Amino acid sequence: MTSARRPLAGGPSWRAWLIWSVAVAGYVLAVTNRSSLSAVGVDAADRFGADASTLSLFAVIQLGVYGGMQIPVGVLLDRFGSRPIMTVGMVLMALGQLGMAISPSVGIALVARVLLGAGDAAIFPGVIRLIATWFPAQRAPVMVQLTGIVGQAGQLVAVIPLAALLHATSWTITFGSIAGLGLVFAILIALVVRNHPPELERDVSINTDTGAIRVVTSTVDTGVGIRAAWAHPGTRLAFWSHFTTPFAGTAFVLLWGMPFLTVGEGRTVAEAAGILSLYVVVGMALGPIMGGLSQRLPQHRSRALVLPSVAAQAVAWAVVIAFPGPAPLWLLFALAVALAMGGPASLIAFDHARTHNPAQRLSTATGVTNAGGFLAALIAIYLIGLALDLQGAGTPDTYTLQAFRIAFLTQFPLWAIGAFFIVRERRRTLIRLGLVSPRAPR
Repeated sequence: MTSARRPLAGGPSWRAWLIWSVAVAGYVLAVTNRSSLSAVGVDAADRFGADASTLSLFAVIQLGVYGGMQIPVGVLLDRFGSRPIMTVGMVLMALGQLGMAISPSVGIALVARVLLGAGDAAIFPGVIRLIATWFPAQRAPVMVQLTGIVGQAGQLVAVIPLAALLHATSWTITFGSIAGLGLVFAILIALVVRNHPPELERDVSINTDTGAIRVVTSTVDTGVGIRAAWAHPGTRLAFWSHFTTPFAGTAFVLLWGMPFLTVGEGRTVAEAAGILSLYVVVGMALGPIMGGLSQRLPQHRSRALVLPSVAAQAVAWAVVIAFPGPAPLWLLFALAVALAMGGPASLIAFDHARTHNPAQRLSTATGVTNAGGFLAALIAIYLIGLALDLQGAGTPDTYTLQAFRIAFLTQFPLWAIGAFFIVRERRRTLIRLGLVSPRAPR
């Protein structure tokens, strides 16, 4: 095993950087695919004659499949490695976008979103595994952060070039082009990416400082492992932190932001794209800052970072909803900045999961934590659409600013529930750690 460590001793090779670059470019495309309805929601409603609840289902089903596939993808990655699983994922996304391009009905379009969610689920875990096998273990945290930051550029592609292409050509050409690009990346990943350096026989992570070698695993335990992880209040704190922080931004940028800004607030497509772009850029900029603060304030993450980000989002939405008439542009930009805090704050949940669980249960706790954000996003996206339908404002022709305002009020109960459990589980976690004394029984 000494010879196996030698290729990494001087740092990552040019081949490691090439493989990561191709993989992370595929992740950018995956994020573009995931967000492809964000800027064309009104066009999608017109094309399929879909009401707001049905339009919500496009995002709900996609996210639901994405979340549900995380455990199966982990198992497949452990068995086959990143290269084949990422290749299949790109092909599935290409088929999904091809289905969207030629779909004549809502039913076929929903099947296409299922394929899209399943393919998307394979990409980010595959990239993370490649980082573990091709880069020194001590570089992994920085590379993971860098991957996340670069990947979010895919949202910018979905917001600006994709919408411009749609309005310059047609629905079929736009989504067919994304499908073609997906096939190109499937071939590129198959040709360039390798599971591990040729000197190694398995997917292992190597610490070049200590020489420690660890087999890379991705699976999430079931049964006893999940129950044991959930039994720790630190895992529940992580779950509720991830449940509460990102869902409003996800609902806004994934589906409802563009219709609200253009039809509800009366903004131009360019102004709306600028607001959504600011959301993405601010989120990318805040990631390293939040990560650094989380590392420096381990006992105050919830009070200093998580809950303030939730409060900022709730206050910003409350001001926008209560504003008489259409909100001024500066207020909508402020809303985008507040919502952008949710994504970086949600990553603090994984710090909780890592801190409060032993290494053999970390993947399980991470999976439980990740489920919180997806669950809240599914609920929020669907409730907003349902609220629009119940007001008789379920199509682009009937959207109104007042209807959107009432629909976005459905987010406030989710914030309240999440904040309550964050406070409760934080105290229970501190008691478990012996940092706070339990209250004496009455």
